[in-house]
Amino acid sequence: MNRSKVIVLVVLVIVAVGGYIAYPYIKLFLAAQEKTINSSEKTIYVYPGTDLQGLKSQLKEEGIISEETSFDELSEYKGLTDSLVAAGKYVIEAAYPVKHLVYGFRLNALGNGNAEVEVDVTFNNCRDLYDVSGKVAQALVFDSSELVFYLTKPETVAFYGFRPSTFGSMFIPNTYKMFWDTPVESFVARMAEEFKSFWNEERARKAKLLGLSESQVVTLASIVYREQGIVSEEWATIAGLYLNRLKDNWKLESDPTFRYCWGRELDGVQRLTYKHRDIDCPYNTYKYTGLPPGPICIPPSGVVDAVLNAEKHNYYFMCAKPGGEYKHSFAHSYSDHLKNARVYQQWLSANKIR
Repeated sequence: MNRSKVIVLVVLVIVAVGGYIAYPYIKLFLAAQEKTINSSEKTIYVYPGTDLQGLKSQLKEEGIISEETSFDELSEYKGLTDSLVAAGKYVIEAAYPVKHLVYGFRLNALGNGNAEVEVDVTFNNCRDLYDVSGKVAQALVFDSSELVFYLTKPETVAFYGFRPSTFGSMFIPNTYKMFWDTPVESFVARMAEEFKSFWNEERARKAKLLGLSESQVVTLASIVYREQGIVSEEWATIAGLYLNRLKDNWKLESDPTFRYCWGRELDGVQRLTYKHRDIDCPYNTYKYTGLPPGPICIPPSGVVDAVLNAEKHNYYFMCAKPGGEYKHSFAHSYSDHLKNARVYQQWLSANKIR
């Protein structure tokens, strides 16, 4: 073989070997240029326990990647394995680089996906922890029954230093940012942190001046809120009225407390009778002096602050005010209270309201 042929052969061998070595890198380079096929933004939820192939199948079904997408190669390059697929909510932009997509699903040191986004967890206007569970479960991955089970376990209640009757006072209605795959235990722990943050030194000082514990303040706030859930300007006035009654060892005689005793049975019932009021129940403030064992609803934080900053006045009685604006007339004496009540009854009659 002459020298020129040898040179050609050597060059061909070098090219072949070089091509063989370079092929994976070329392939990976081309794969890194790929983009997702969705033409608009898409939101997907990756459930806990999803493996790599499950994620790949979901992305295909959601119309985010195609059969030709180099998902496996890019997953290997980005170190995404079965155990590192992070559950959660993800928002995928249109024509998004697949290499970034893959990396976004990878579990990071904080226990979240690199591109995982938070959701809004909102609960308000809740009667009890069952209501809280139902609303929270609409935003997070777990089922409401799972949360209820955890919240009603004696060990859970004891761990956070409450009694079953007062545990609801730890949950402050608001909108919280959380990851969709937040476990039940982590959600409750977050609520405990929010409770501690809310009850700062200043609020704790005001509660002490009232002679009430934090849970008792929330309990009183729950009564105020059930008495007046519309006109917030009256919260501090009503709170002051009930504090006057507590100070003088009067019964609170709040209708919402005996209504609470009936559970859901009185839902939708407008006309309450003496039969309803005579129920023997520790929450019935017509029967028992002082505050009930715990809150009769989960009151907003604003009502709690209204109790802590209650008006100082000499009112002991309240009744609905004419006009249909959900306001109240307040009185110091029972005789003045009866006058206010008569005015209201006359207004009802004049307007043929039953």
